[in-house]
This record gives sequence, structure tokens and C-alpha cells, in this order.
Amino acid sequence: MAWSLRKLPTLSDRQFAQWSTLLEERTGIHLVRQQRTLLESQVSIRMRELGLDDYDRYYVEVTHGVSGMMEWSTLVDRIAVKETSFFRHRPSLEYVRRYLQNKINNQQLPGSFDVWSIGCATGEEAYSLAMVINDCFELAALNPYYGITAVDISTTALTKAREAHYSARKLEEVKPEEIKRYLQHCDDGSYEVVSKLRERVCFTQGNIIRPDCMPHVKVDVIFCQNLLVYFRRWLRRDILNALVDRLKPGGLLIIGLGEAVDWEHPKMHRVSVDDVQAYLRDEREEQ
Repeated sequence: MAWSLRKLPTLSDRQFAQWSTLLEERTGIHLVRQQRTLLESQVSIRMRELGLDDYDRYYVEVTHGVSGMMEWSTLVDRIAVKETSFFRHRPSLEYVRRYLQNKINNQQLPGSFDVWSIGCATGEEAYSLAMVINDCFELAALNPYYGITAVDISTTALTKAREAHYSARKLEEVKPEEIKRYLQHCDDGSYEVVSKLRERVCFTQGNIIRPDCMPHVKVDVIFCQNLLVYFRRWLRRDILNALVDRLKPGGLLIIGLGEAVDWEHPKMHRVSVDDVQAYLRDEREEQ
């Protein structure tokens, strides 16, 4: 039997605790026991690629030295990067559209319109935001004065995002007119995001559990969906509190439905929309 097909032993309770603790300490992702199979499968796949058959030995390799950090980067890509697609939750994106249109209509855009896409994975969310935002500027016959900073922990995912090539399967929620305007069909059947959107999106590596390491800028919109659910409740609260400080007065924060149902902040109020979990920062300028 080929080495790559050898079945590795299952993780013991001790090993699962060891590996899940390492994952949470470094990424914030909290795994429950029901997710043991997920962790075991991704770690064992990588071990087979390296010709290893001992979880403890591999643990030592990923926790020591520069080579260990490089190996950890490879492994965390397997565990942390989630499947995504364009317009995964259209109601949230359409709320961003209404928010921006209202600012344009009321002449409340004195400078650039700045957006964060946090946990952007392979870029579909960031480019979906770019489509919506570009629509607003073109409809108003304004120069597209906006920028999107897309952040993810995975350097591999960010590389794919910068390439901006996607299979047709990723576009199932994209409207035909959006495909026509913002995507180019390639000879191999894939689609490429047009340059006028790509040049508006900056992909950067970052870890949301360390907000002090994130860009120190104020933004109009923070879009953070399907990410907080992987963290403990107290960490979700701390992350959201830190994000508030990065919003401009009147700024918009959007998270996934049900990801932090009991979160409150004195500078924020929740928007009364059934299918979107969104919060607006107070308009008052900071003292």
C-alpha cells in the first residue's frame, strides 16, 4: 500500500486537546469535540504528505523554530479556510448598497468610502462588495472613490484572491447583468474579475484576534460574516468592541445572523432589519 493511503491512528483525547488548544491560542478558532473528525482529517492529510505517522512528533515540528511557523502556516490553511462564494448572503450586501446610496443622495461622502472585508478567504466576498459599491458610484455618475481592504489569516487563500479567477460554481448567486459587467469569461471556462474592481481591493494577511495589528484607519463599513461563529462568546465580544473603534462616526458594522445575538455597545445601535445583523455607530464626532 502506498504511504499516502495508509490509515493513521485516531487522535486520542489528550492529542485532540493539545491540537485544539494550539489552534485556539494561535487563531482564536474554538473546536468542540464534535469537530474532532475535522481536525483529525486535516492534520492527518498533511502528515501523510510529509511521510509522518505520529501526531506528537508532528506537533513538535509545528511548534518549534522558523520551520515550525512555516509548517503551521500551511496546516492552518487546511483547517481555517472555509468554502465561500459570490453574494453568499445577498441581503447583507444589499444593505451596504442602500447605506452607500443614502450617503450619496444626502451628500455625506466628503472623502473616500472605505470598507473592510474581514475573513475574506479567497476573495469572493470582497469582490461582491466591490460590485455593489461600484454600482452606486456609477449610478450617481461619480468617480469611483472607494477602497476595500480584505483581510484573512491564510496567505494561500489571499494568493488565490489576488488571482481573481473563479469557477462558474462560485457565481451561482451572481445576477447575469453583474456577470456581464464585472466578470470576464476565460478560455478554460473560469471567470476573471475585471481590473476596475481588482484595483480597488487590497488583500492583506491579518489575524482578527489581534486587532492592534490591523490597519490603524477609520472606515465606513466593516463586513465580518461567518467568522465570529468559530470563536468563544467572550472573544466575539472583544473583537466586536475593537472593531467599533475602527469605524467612522455613522459607520456600519455587518456580521452574520446570530453570530453575536447579545452583543451591545454604547456607541452602536442595531438596525431594525429582519434578515441582516447590522449596527450603526453614533454620528457624534469623538471628543
